Amino acid sequence: MKTLPLYSWENGSFIMIVVFGLVIVAIVGAVLLMMNSGNKK
Repeated sequence: MKTLPLYSWENGSFIMIVVFGLVIVAIVGAVLLMMNSGNKK
């Protein structure tokens, strides 16, 4: 039995982690933009 790495390229776990990270960054960016636009007004 081979040792499993932290992520496996065979399944979509690594891709899901990357997508999840991008979604978090997008949400944070949207919140910051809304805060900046609200403060400027």
